[in-house]
Amino acid sequence: PLSPQVRNEFYKDTQGVILVYDVGQKESFEALDAWLAEMKQELGPHGNMENIVFVVCANKIDCTKHRSVDESEGRLWAESRGFLYFETSAQTGEGINEMFQTFYSAIIDLCDNGGKRPPSSMGVGFTKEQADAIRRIRNSKDSWDMLGVKPGATRDEVNKAYRKLAVLLHPDKCVAPGSEDAFKAVVNARTALLKNIK
Repeated sequence: PLSPQVRNEFYKDTQGVILVYDVGQKESFEALDAWLAEMKQELGPHGNMENIVFVVCANKIDCTKHRSVDESEGRLWAESRGFLYFETSAQTGEGINEMFQTFYSAIIDLCDNGGKRPPSSMGVGFTKEQADAIRRIRNSKDSWDMLGVKPGATRDEVNKAYRKLAVLLHPDKCVAPGSEDAFKAVVNARTALLKNIK
């Protein structure tokens, strides 16, 4: 990475940004928020992140043994912000051509559209509430935490919390990356809790 003084020269008049992280290094994925924040700051109050094409590259997918950020987690982070997402390997070249082609076409569309991202190309088909629920479920410590109820909750409270999440995340209704796994986890959490509630 370049020093901040050199970097901020690059932020002016930016039309496209490629954010890359290493799927084997969780901290490189977690650093993406800081990169975005720095960019927002450098663009200043008049800079508009909406008018920049962002591509997120989950790189080093050839190193499957060491993978610590799965596809749905990376895709959810990207797509919930309206960014394009690609799985790539600089080593084998997998996904690289496709990523650059999509990136360039998106920038051309942006220029054709007067420097604004066309609405269609970056539509997000799921809500922030769905994205937040999936993240919370993924990071929960136990079944109570997963359903968002306190240990010692009644059957009714467990069922009510379950129904709310099931409606939110049902795979027929929710297209957010990771929703299917989150839905299964919620079903299992409810089963586990009800077994122990008299």
